[in-house]
Amino acid sequence: MSKYGVNRSDIIARVAERCGGGLSLKECDSIVRVILNALSESLADGGRVEIRGFGSFGLNYRAPRIGRNPRNGESVSIPARCIPHFKPGKELRAVVDDSSHRSSSSQS
Repeated sequence: MSKYGVNRSDIIARVAERCGGGLSLKECDSIVRVILNALSESLADGGRVEIRGFGSFGLNYRAPRIGRNPRNGESVSIPARCIPHFKPGKELRAVVDDSSHRSSSSQS
């Protein structure tokens, strides 16, 4: 894990480690890619992805609006679009809240 968080390569390495050497990094890479592609395809089709205990991925609709170009002040038409969002589940919120309490109390 890097000091900035976890990236896809870190997840692949963790999956390989948890499998006790039963899967190669290449096989774990394929597994992670399939999962991420399934999430992406479901969202692209307008669906919602729910992983119990972890959270749900969905889309937020942004209505079209008129914005301003900050350089010259011109009005700019901004089209409607869907933005992916993540809503954490209760278990994930509890884990994160617990770890933030531990780290803040250890800094005191």
